[in-house]
Amino acid sequence: MASTGDRLREVREKRKITQDHLATAAGISKSFLSEIENDKRNVSSQALLRIANVLGASVDYLLTGESKESTTKEPVVIPPELSRAAEELQLSFKDTVELLEAHRSVVARRSTKSIKSFTVDDWKELYKAIKKVFG
Repeated sequence: MASTGDRLREVREKRKITQDHLATAAGISKSFLSEIENDKRNVSSQALLRIANVLGASVDYLLTGESKESTTKEPVVIPPELSRAAEELQLSFKDTVELLEAHRSVVARRSTKSIKSFTVDDWKELYKAIKKVFG
C-alpha cells in the first residue's frame, strides 16, 4: 500500500518538479522533503497543504490516495516579482496565492494586447488596492 510519501513523490515526479524546487516553493528544507518521501518523518497539516498547493494535488489524495482527479490541476507558479513583493509585504503563502488569483481574474477579462508583465511595485500596488477595497 502506497504511503503519503510515495504519493507525494509520484505526483512530484509526474509534474517533473525537483525536490529543490518543491521544497523552496513550499517553504520547507529539501532534507525534510526527502525524509517525508522516504517515510522517515511525518508532515504537519500546514506543510502538507503548502506542498499540495505547489503540486496542484489535493491533501486528500496525498493522504489517502483517493480523489485522483485532483492531481490533474496545474501546480501554482508564483512569478519571481510577486514572490519578492510578497516577501517585502510579509504576505503568507495563502495571501500570495490569493493575490495571484486576483491578478489572473482581472487579466482574464482584458485584451492580451494591453497586458504587461507586473513588476514588484505593480504587485504591491495591486495588493494595496485590494486591501483598500476589501479590507
